[in-house]
Amino acid sequence: MDVGGWRSCAGRTILNCMEPLTDKPQNTRRLLGTGALVLSLLAILAASIWLAARTWLTTPDVEVPDFGYFYMGLGIVFSLIVGCGLMALVFYSSRHGYDEQGASYGEPAVDDTQRDNRSDH
Repeated sequence: MDVGGWRSCAGRTILNCMEPLTDKPQNTRRLLGTGALVLSLLAILAASIWLAARTWLTTPDVEVPDFGYFYMGLGIVFSLIVGCGLMALVFYSSRHGYDEQGASYGEPAVDDTQRDNRSDH
């Protein structure tokens, strides 16, 4: 049974119910695109692992002084602080309505009182 371009859910799982009737070619194209993306990313990952292993094994033993480990630790801590801070800003801006779409030409802009009322939900 066709209801508004969607299949009826009688006797089917929820995933089968969510497929539109006319979306078969687009699903195949989307699947091929996703597969190509995943394969490309896996190839880049494999190449980087191979290069890192080759460099590690062919480089002669190099002694790293104590201050080298100290600065490496500082770099790791600083990177974690920056990453956590940026994630906190993402969640803060999302919760307070800063990520909402702006007004286009011809549409009235949303003033601050309307934005504050919407973000309290």
